[in-house]
Amino acid sequence: MTNNALRAAINADEAVFGASAATFSPTVIEVFGDLGLDFVWLDLEHGGPSPYDSTALEELTRAADVADIELLVRIPMPEPSIVRKVVDAGVRTLLIPRIETAAELQPAVEAAYFSYDGDVGDRGVGIGRGSRWAGYDDSHVGSADADVLVGTMIENKRALENLDSILSVPQLGFAFLGPADMEMSMSGGDPLQKSPAAVSKGIDDTLAACLDADVPAGRILNDPDAAVSAVEDGFQIVRIGDDIGAIRAILSDRLAAVTE
Repeated sequence: MTNNALRAAINADEAVFGASAATFSPTVIEVFGDLGLDFVWLDLEHGGPSPYDSTALEELTRAADVADIELLVRIPMPEPSIVRKVVDAGVRTLLIPRIETAAELQPAVEAAYFSYDGDVGDRGVGIGRGSRWAGYDDSHVGSADADVLVGTMIENKRALENLDSILSVPQLGFAFLGPADMEMSMSGGDPLQKSPAAVSKGIDDTLAACLDADVPAGRILNDPDAAVSAVEDGFQIVRIGDDIGAIRAILSDRLAAVTE
């Protein structure tokens, strides 16, 4: 097993930068690694293969290993069986969405660990790519826990109301902001109703609470200057783009230049 460099970096109070691979292409994952990014965001909540499809996940984790880059995988829901399936396929960094309370989050975090909060965790012993196909011995069980990193989305009004208790869930590795869904949850029933001031306050409150709780915080910022400012403010995990957006931006400019 190789070490989770993403977990090591944020534990050392370093900032990490990544990009989303909306195509779920192993080739794109290798390119991102070659560029020197720290992580590839794979969003199984809104696209990609089923989180239960170990064969598909193994191809993605294999590409990440070749490229020396970490996968950050958002699963569809806080379901412990999905967590166990994904970590057994070799994914070490997971992001749990749709969280409103600590009670919803805690079972999902526990499912990623053999040892949890001073007791036995809820991850089962099995043979998969996460164990390099060889099953588990005592030394591997301990090292596997040291490599796992589980985060939660903070993306709705109720999560903001329960922020302190959510951030106190044992072995929570980070919190990631979802301002678009946060804004919709504040809309009062009209999803087109925008609340920029409330969302801005939610972002500030989340970062302050994360800093107080010593939980690394993350967000999406495609503008480089905004990303640098966010790191200076205390964010450690920043997604700075995606493969589809990069293709559109570069090729649309080039097409316009050659067709004028």
